Amino acid sequence: MADTSKTTTGAAAHPAAPAAGAPRGSGFWVVGSVLVLLMLSSSVPSALYVLYQQQWDLSSGVITVVFALYAVTVLAGLLLFGSLSDTLGRRPVLGAGLVLAIVSMGLFAGARGLGLLLAARAVQGLAVGLATGAMGAALLELAPRSRPALGAQVNSAGPTVGIGLGGLGAGLLVQYAPAPTVLSYLLLVGAFAVTLVGVVRMRESAPGAGGRFRVVPHRIRVPAGVRGRFAVLVLTIVAVWSVGGFYLSLGPHLALSLLRSTNYLAGGATVALLAGAATAAQLALGRTEALRTAVLGLLGLLAGLGLVLLALGLGSAAVFLVATAVLGSGWGAAFLGSFRALSALADPAHRGELTAAVYVFAYLAMSVPAVLAGMLTNIHGLHRTSVGFMAAVAAVCALALLVTLRLAARTRAEGSTA
Repeated sequence: MADTSKTTTGAAAHPAAPAAGAPRGSGFWVVGSVLVLLMLSSSVPSALYVLYQQQWDLSSGVITVVFALYAVTVLAGLLLFGSLSDTLGRRPVLGAGLVLAIVSMGLFAGARGLGLLLAARAVQGLAVGLATGAMGAALLELAPRSRPALGAQVNSAGPTVGIGLGGLGAGLLVQYAPAPTVLSYLLLVGAFAVTLVGVVRMRESAPGAGGRFRVVPHRIRVPAGVRGRFAVLVLTIVAVWSVGGFYLSLGPHLALSLLRSTNYLAGGATVALLAGAATAAQLALGRTEALRTAVLGLLGLLAGLGLVLLALGLGSAAVFLVATAVLGSGWGAAFLGSFRALSALADPAHRGELTAAVYVFAYLAMSVPAVLAGMLTNIHGLHRTSVGFMAAVAAVCALALLVTLRLAARTRAEGSTA
């Protein structure tokens, strides 16, 4: 997920000088590569879901359960181990995350049915959840001194870049390479092994590194003084990740249906288009005020959802592709703006708790609606379910836009009277 720089604890808020070792800049790019690769690997199964359905006779409901299991285990890993790198150090936690990622790729490559697929997705989620806090902190601590804002920018854009590359790359392999359900993951094993070597050789940047293994779960609590604003802004988070969960689980299937194509590259390219547009929007609006960015993103989401409904009504593949690009730009901007506004609500001592609460809503929104959509697809078909899903998310977006505009007006009024 984007903007993971806000998920770290004290070390992220007060970056420490790196210890002696490899050059600071090389460590930064190693961690950036880990972030992109982990997100890339998380989207590879999305491009393969259609193939899994055909080969193993799986329903859309089962596919969305597989997808949701990843979201749940990422959340579990993040909440249980999010602050572990503050005591053990960034390098050992990142290394453990990469080892788990390699194990998950091996499980994927060996999967011949639902059981190993579920196990692989669960281990992959834990790997991403374990590494997220360490990556966010290390990118801030190791950012080049000449470009200190680069850490936050990579934290924000890295996930969507990885998701886009994973969808596109897996689509290419599925369509044109032999044994795509094995080759895709073996290539990732090699890539993770290379980055693991880089992590071992990089500088340690955590000020408290070398401590004992200690699991300190994040508390899920929103400070009383900001609960009203939190409730307003979290509506946008729910809308954004409901869309993301639908596209990452059922999006490729929908694209192939509208395109009337059997070319698996089209499914992966749909995920890549959504994520690429989100990345472009985040980079373009990186310096725009948070609430304004959220409002622009919600407008983009509403426009994109309207175009998706139009594409479904017309059965038009061209309109669907345009809709996906518009939806992606709104997705990226809405998440960036709302997350920045949410992260500024709490003082540094409670920011980790509030951020954990944000991720609970984000991952639940990414998983629960997708599972419901998958189950309804089994009953009503993909087309009718997609129409109902997009209409429901559009209603949430409209409500989020209304309350966010009111919050922005109230914020401006408070600022003018201060």
